[in-house]
Amino acid sequence: MKLHTLKPAEGSRQERNRVGRGQGSGNGKTAGRGQKGQKARSGGGVRLGFEGGQTQLFRRLPKRGFNNINRKEYAVVNLEALNRFEDGTTVTPALLVEAGVVKKELSGVKILGNGQLERKLTVQAAKFSKGAEQAITAAGGSIEVI
Repeated sequence: MKLHTLKPAEGSRQERNRVGRGQGSGNGKTAGRGQKGQKARSGGGVRLGFEGGQTQLFRRLPKRGFNNINRKEYAVVNLEALNRFEDGTTVTPALLVEAGVVKKELSGVKILGNGQLERKLTVQAAKFSKGAEQAITAAGGSIEVI
């Protein structure tokens, strides 16, 4: 097998249908849009959710709940994930992202008390659960709220 002999699997690639190109294609003249009317015009068609003047589904359904636009999402980290750092390390949100513990900081990092902490660390985060706070101090470390 050589690179120049490679071909895609049969039927996996299809040429796009170029509409409005001559009579032979079967898609010439009106280009498959039929005769006249709103849908035949350029830019024609109805907006998303429009049901011909009937009240749209999204307006017929009741509104529910409350959406807090000021909601803060925190990146959560459990205590057991902090065991990968050396003793005496200052664990910052930037260090957690760099180490791959969290993908993004979001509104900040919150440390939760799941698991056992065997290291003496200085942990900087936006929030700590009570259990996490106690576990970090019991292991000889300290916490800093940033």
